[in-house]
Amino acid sequence: MAATSFHQAIGTIQYSGCFRNSNLNQVNWNYSFQLISSGFKLDIALLRTGTYCSGKRSFSNIQASTSQSTVFDPVSSPSNGTKSDSKKKPSEAALILIRHGESMWNEKNLFTGCVDVPLTKKGVEEAIEAGKRISNIPIDMIYTSALIRAQMTAMLAMTEHRRKKVPIILHDESEQARAWSQIFSEDTNKQCIPVITAWQLNERMYGELQGLNKQETAERFGKEKVHEWRRSYDIPPPNGESLEMCAQRAVAYFKEQIEPQLQCGKNVMIAAHGNSLRSIIMYLDKLTSQEVISLELSTGIPMLYILKEGQFIRRGSPVAPTEASVYAYTKRLAQYRQRLDEMLQS
Repeated sequence: MAATSFHQAIGTIQYSGCFRNSNLNQVNWNYSFQLISSGFKLDIALLRTGTYCSGKRSFSNIQASTSQSTVFDPVSSPSNGTKSDSKKKPSEAALILIRHGESMWNEKNLFTGCVDVPLTKKGVEEAIEAGKRISNIPIDMIYTSALIRAQMTAMLAMTEHRRKKVPIILHDESEQARAWSQIFSEDTNKQCIPVITAWQLNERMYGELQGLNKQETAERFGKEKVHEWRRSYDIPPPNGESLEMCAQRAVAYFKEQIEPQLQCGKNVMIAAHGNSLRSIIMYLDKLTSQEVISLELSTGIPMLYILKEGQFIRRGSPVAPTEASVYAYTKRLAQYRQRLDEMLQS
């Protein structure tokens, strides 16, 4: 259970267990929380190293002296209100892909790769515009790369979402980081969206090209050679990654960590980079290595997929904040937008 509310008693919750991370290493954990109010919410944060929907981890010795009930979001959840509906297998889930807005090195025509460069003013505007285009699509979880330009894009886009939930970056780099970033209000927690950062979603590493001017590099090494480094599938630049190498890490992370969340009915947004997103699209659309090298992604333009009956269905890129065809495609998205309208009008 991803999120559980504990009511009535005020005391200590202790739980322990283990799960296997993406490297198939067993990780043991043991935590204790002190309840400070009757509305404390426990959110099991296994989102980075072991997804709670994947079925790849086992829990043991979970103890709590209080009653448990699942947190319910009336906007994100079906509106029928029956218990049987909540136990049904999710019929579909939305997946939004956004390439980050223009970075300062994009503006200077430099190879960026894994160098951590922020957005330009134009990039900020692109991220905000992207947010307007997806402002009516449900989002339960956000994944970004470890690079600031992708994180800025995700955060800025969410400022435009009509649900007005707050994206919160999860910190699990140390026990202290986890403890210091806890939220102790159930009401506040229900208004947050977890943001998981992962280096596996980073742009491909351009090796010795990073920081070089693209035009000057083409003049130095020849246009054909530079084109080969940039657009071939399996030929890396000097001491860098090829698209194939980038795809191995990005697609593996998507399949192990993100896809299980979608299969559980979670609506997910991924803010990442040209090559890591091309790799994921290659998997979603079943593209060949020759087809993916000609795939171009514009900065700050969201793409929408629907996972339905085990298949990813591409809906293209919404071209305006009120793109009607996106919501006409599925009854669930239309119902979500209707509930948003009703909530904001009340």
